[in-house]
Amino acid sequence: MNPSVLTALKWTGLAVAFIIAGIGLIFGFYQGLPAQQVILYTAATFALVAWTWRAFTLRWSEGGKPAAAERRDAEGNLVPTAGRAAWRSFIRAYRAVIAGLIILLLVFGICSITITGFFSVLNIISLLVLIGLLIFSAFMSKFVVENRSAFIGLTVLVGLFVVGSLKVEGFIYPENIKSMLLFASFLGLACVGQTMVALLGGLDLSIPFIIGAANVGLLYLIGLGVPGWVAVIMIIVVGVLIGLLNGFLSFRLQGQALILTLGVGFATSGITQILTSLGSRFAGNVFGAVPEWLSNLAAMNGTTFGLDVPPVILVWLIVAALLIVGMKNTVYGRYLYALGGNRTSASRLSISERRYWVAAYAISGGVSALTGCLLLGWSGGGFIGVGQPYLFMTLAAVVIGGTSLLGGAGGYGFTVIGVLVLQVLTSFLVGIGLNFQWQQFIFGLLILPMVALYARSPHIRTQV
Repeated sequence: MNPSVLTALKWTGLAVAFIIAGIGLIFGFYQGLPAQQVILYTAATFALVAWTWRAFTLRWSEGGKPAAAERRDAEGNLVPTAGRAAWRSFIRAYRAVIAGLIILLLVFGICSITITGFFSVLNIISLLVLIGLLIFSAFMSKFVVENRSAFIGLTVLVGLFVVGSLKVEGFIYPENIKSMLLFASFLGLACVGQTMVALLGGLDLSIPFIIGAANVGLLYLIGLGVPGWVAVIMIIVVGVLIGLLNGFLSFRLQGQALILTLGVGFATSGITQILTSLGSRFAGNVFGAVPEWLSNLAAMNGTTFGLDVPPVILVWLIVAALLIVGMKNTVYGRYLYALGGNRTSASRLSISERRYWVAAYAISGGVSALTGCLLLGWSGGGFIGVGQPYLFMTLAAVVIGGTSLLGGAGGYGFTVIGVLVLQVLTSFLVGIGLNFQWQQFIFGLLILPMVALYARSPHIRTQV
């Protein structure tokens, strides 16, 4: 039998075993059986189905004859049969997908136990749709090698959208789609700097603090009588300066970017609260009138050229298009990838690592400040903690999109996919009634298999 066909059969068997065992687990808890008994029966069911299917495929893999028995070499060492070796190779090749299946079943089982009315025929159909898409993406990604991360991300995005449409009433209504795009725009802009820094092999944990400081600082300046557009420019310039500080210090202290940017972020947040709370009882919050043009730019009821679409969505689309095209077709973009891929080779080409490193952090600071300004137009009030969710979300979007945190691989196009996946997933989880803690838990579970999947690909530095 063709090895690829044999592998496909084994993969199908494993998927069948997971599905049957998972359904048994869910029904066991649903019927109120003791937990120990349900776990024992689930493990036994999975083992029996997997072993039976494996025995069947191995038996017929040699044209209806049983596979050769195990043998030992001249030194007495056990030599695995072709079937056993193929099985181990299969496990290694699809371990991330297997982990994804286990996580899906665990989440579904936990939700069925803890959420009243969650266990239903519609939710079971949704689960099967997600499992089917996961299996499909695992097979097809072998044939889409160059854009594997993008393909898997798009498959997950389509799956979430289909399941959300089935489960959540009004999920595909224009207002909900507009809401998802609006919040995706804020997250997408916040991820610009994180993506560029990650391509160099760094991280910027000051992003949420700069967002919060910009949000408060902008309204504070407007309250002092500074014209709105001048205040925005001043805030962005300050954000760039903070990014320059991050870049210079982290370049001098190689390997300490994570802690250093976190420290700069805390300092930025602290000094902002000190300055804006002088003579006020509301530390961390600033109250005042937001300019109408800024509200129109970022609020849900904003319009673009008469269309009922907030302009910030168009701003994000333009920024995304420029970055996706520019990073692949400009000298700056190519040098950024070269530095992230192999610093030694880049230095021999006379590429200034310090210049590009500092520039990436400066861009990150400026765009983060811009995001904070736009969030003021959305919220209508300054709040120092408005950027806190972006500490985790920017990293999650970059990782889920497939940009390597080691540098040299990925790009903003992949981050856009990660942003959309997170936003659609958030809207779905809110739609089914899960609170913020559950959302964070599921986001974490989503990142684990994605990191395991992308980590299987050899980094470019090992290939130079």
